Amino acid sequence: MSETTTGLFIDNLQIWRGKDQLAQLSAHVAPGTVLTIMGPSGSGKSTLLAALIGALPPEFSASGRILLNGRDITRLPTADRKIGMIFQDDVLFPHLSVAQNLGFGLRAGGTARTRQARIEAALEHMGMAGFGPRDPATLSGGQRARVALMRSLLAEPAALLLDEPFARLDRNLRAQIRSLTFQETRALPVILVTHDPEDAQAAAGPVISPNGEVLRL
Repeated sequence: MSETTTGLFIDNLQIWRGKDQLAQLSAHVAPGTVLTIMGPSGSGKSTLLAALIGALPPEFSASGRILLNGRDITRLPTADRKIGMIFQDDVLFPHLSVAQNLGFGLRAGGTARTRQARIEAALEHMGMAGFGPRDPATLSGGQRARVALMRSLLAEPAALLLDEPFARLDRNLRAQIRSLTFQETRALPVILVTHDPEDAQAAAGPVISPNGEVLRL
């Protein structure tokens, strides 16, 4: 394994719950590639993502290495890994406006004017110009998904994890948001967890089980 090559390297990552091995994975996810992990509930998909982002619950243990763009992040805290994550729920803060939610994703620093300009540009890019003052509760499901996506990207992650992000959307909206997500993240290494073969087909990358078995759809 080269430690200088760009992308996300997962080097023999093993997840254990007590003496039971839950998942095992070795992979290289290059920028612009979506690696899809599929498997039944309880097979370790989301636990793998938790290990990658540094949020493994205490009842689990892990071994192996995780490298991102040549940097060993295996033992770094979540905030220092530069890995973004989008969940099944959009997790927008209900007490903040749309603009404030997006501002939460921005790195610290910069003038208030510069930060506001970035937020407004992000909203315009997503076809939501003028939505900054809105309460997230007034948004449609598709609009909330767009805000959640843009908030993650404004944090400038070096890799992105997607944990069933389209599962709560209806079929037509799901296809639209899925296409948007893959388009907006095409410069990043991405790992997608899903139950839906259509998600995996749209991702157009390798598909594996939580144990690293290559799957054919």
